[in-house]
Amino acid sequence: MSNTNTTEEDISMGGKFLVDPYLDWVKGENIPVHLDFGHDLLTLETAPWDRYGARGCFAHTHGRGDFMANYVLEVPPGGKTAPMKHLYEAFFYTLAGTGSTTIWLPNGEKQSFEWGPKALFAIPLNCQYQIFNGSGLEPVRVSCTNDAPLTLNLYHNVEFVFNNPFKFPERVGAANHFEGEGELVPVTRGTGVAQLNIWETNCVPDLTVFKLYELSERGKGSLNVSFVLADGTMHAHSSQIPKGRYKKAHRHAAGTHVHAVDGEGYSLLWYEGESEFKEFPWKHGFMYTPPFWMFHQHFNTCDHPARYLACSLGSRRYPFISLRKKSAEGGGSTSIQQGGRQVEYEDQDPRIHRKWLEAMQVTGVTSEMGDIFDEDAIMKIPEADLQGPIRTPKSIGPAV
Repeated sequence: MSNTNTTEEDISMGGKFLVDPYLDWVKGENIPVHLDFGHDLLTLETAPWDRYGARGCFAHTHGRGDFMANYVLEVPPGGKTAPMKHLYEAFFYTLAGTGSTTIWLPNGEKQSFEWGPKALFAIPLNCQYQIFNGSGLEPVRVSCTNDAPLTLNLYHNVEFVFNNPFKFPERVGAANHFEGEGELVPVTRGTGVAQLNIWETNCVPDLTVFKLYELSERGKGSLNVSFVLADGTMHAHSSQIPKGRYKKAHRHAAGTHVHAVDGEGYSLLWYEGESEFKEFPWKHGFMYTPPFWMFHQHFNTCDHPARYLACSLGSRRYPFISLRKKSAEGGGSTSIQQGGRQVEYEDQDPRIHRKWLEAMQVTGVTSEMGDIFDEDAIMKIPEADLQGPIRTPKSIGPAV
């Protein structure tokens, strides 16, 4: 990870060829642009951001893809942002601090709600909003995952995106959706595919205690819930990895911004045919995005369950792209040998479990996966037999 200011390559050639209006807008905001595989969002350098009347920075990643991006807002003690509105969708995850948000609704009313650390909330599309720091002592820092690249590159007109008067009353939802209430929507997806549990709301006050539901297809004891926030086309889900276990590897489209919520561990990433893993350690405040079609796998190494939040384009209601539709239908937790995108435990490279066992020895946490792996045998495999391309089964059937 790097906290140095980095600008992405300008290839617009004088504005006549290969223009990227989103990156042009980013450059014009005059705040730090951090570009890396992932970031510790709690430590990134920020600077005064005139548009928000607060501090901020762009937290770009190599795997953000064409449609999604992230920026960080920092509101000083006792401070507030300027009123804002925009045509891009945005999810806000509270990294540190307590505060409140006021939203000007399409009917002219104002709605305010409070939040604390590790809250998740969404602003209904093109509603004006303002963020307040509720503490006079500590700054508030918020991660904002958004589809500004999609919106600005589609319209390539900043005034249209930030000063558009059009209203979307259907995006607001029920009044109590801003107060942490919502509706559970269970979805049956078909034979052999786990039920999908969707929570529709605008605000989740604390992701660490929010109820999750069994999703054993991703690993024994794995829990999950998907969110539909402000009736949007962006997706979010929260998952939990049990103590002494880890999740199965999978791959998907670019742009999924993964935030560690609690616990500690790491993720391994690799492309099919590679011999080395990319490792990204995480704890609360860390965020990264797996690049397109790169296998990745999440490992808990601490002495309690670990949760994370993933935000991407294509909600369960409005999938937007075909890969997101296949995920909603269950393709994301179906073996690649059955046409899905998941690597089952019995098919994974033995280096993966061995590396995790070694990490668990360091933290002193006992593995609870002896029911799946012959762990003694794995630890005795000669190093020479753990070289070469990472073992990944070939896909059988249509790619999903």
